[in-house]
Amino acid sequence: MSSRPEPSLFPMPNPPPPTPITPTFRATGIIPSQGIAALISTGEIASLVPIDDDQIQPASIDLRLGPRAYRVQASFLPGPKATVMERVTQLDGLPAIDLSNAAVLEKGAVYVIELLENVRLSNSLECKANPKSSTGRLDVLTRLITDRAMAFDRVEKGYKGHLYVEVAPMSFSVVARQGTRLNQLRFCRGTPELPITEVGRLYKEGHLSKPPFGILQPLRGSHVPVSVDLGLDDGGIVGFRAKKNSKKIDLDKVAFYDPTEFWEPIYSNGGTLNLDRDDFYVLATREEIGVPPYLAAEMVPYDPASGEFRVHYAGYFDPGFGWNGKAEGSKAVLEVRSHGVSFTLEHGQIVGWLNYGWIATGRSDKLYGAEIKSNYHGQGLALAKHFKPWQR
Repeated sequence: MSSRPEPSLFPMPNPPPPTPITPTFRATGIIPSQGIAALISTGEIASLVPIDDDQIQPASIDLRLGPRAYRVQASFLPGPKATVMERVTQLDGLPAIDLSNAAVLEKGAVYVIELLENVRLSNSLECKANPKSSTGRLDVLTRLITDRAMAFDRVEKGYKGHLYVEVAPMSFSVVARQGTRLNQLRFCRGTPELPITEVGRLYKEGHLSKPPFGILQPLRGSHVPVSVDLGLDDGGIVGFRAKKNSKKIDLDKVAFYDPTEFWEPIYSNGGTLNLDRDDFYVLATREEIGVPPYLAAEMVPYDPASGEFRVHYAGYFDPGFGWNGKAEGSKAVLEVRSHGVSFTLEHGQIVGWLNYGWIATGRSDKLYGAEIKSNYHGQGLALAKHFKPWQR
């Protein structure tokens, strides 16, 4: 007599594999380059001078400093009953500093600068801002402010008016002028966040991260972890620390400065690094990061559960960053500052989390990379574009 089980009269079919929901078109999400061009043509984005084509990035627009800066006594938010300029006057910000010619923004001071661009948002659109990568790597704290704002780096639905940027150089004094680009603005309609199941699928298939030896660390909900690369015992350079009392840096010069005048190299030391309180470091992730063409990503800049340090000022990654059909070839550079107390980092420690969002319409007409002359395409550990290559 056979020991094989009797077949069921009505066998259940094998469940189908989950269907990927990667979109070909979405009405909601982060507005791509072609959508930003349309907003310019309809007047939802305007400027005191014509907008340059190269300001439009794959899923954001570069913002430019206007002709006047104001040195204020302290950082501030206007609150619901005040304009930015009313608060500037209260904080002894007058007279204005003329930026039509180059002007020095001093280390340790706080400035408010009206931008050339302004917006007239429809009720379906809202905005988030962040520093450009080069700004963050110079340790220049840069935050967008609007009239009656209660939060930095946000433009609420229906806002119509001027845009301002708070600029606070932390490690180096800098030279700026009208037209200098320090931050960027991205537009969103609806909710761009991916479902946890979709993030998990893309992560497992290598679309979002390429970790060393292929070992994936656990997601935190829909957030993708990144860890710090401190090497072990090979003695190589794993990062840089900003020197004290360096010369000023002209923000519009590229590959101009000798990096040894501004930075101390950090060599691997058994996989540990002591972050001295309030010093500034440039490090890199162990993982290679990827952003598929239909997504953009943002790094959570400060997570007290990981330690009292900030790991990214300019935590925005455009569609196409590190993308070659999968995550490959580009690490995330970390702009690290320990707050309050010194802190010891360990090689491989999780220091940040990437949050991915859909691109509205499904794909940007521009992708980050060599084709649009992106400054940090295929990067490893890298200083800001203002410096000559480090001679190892």
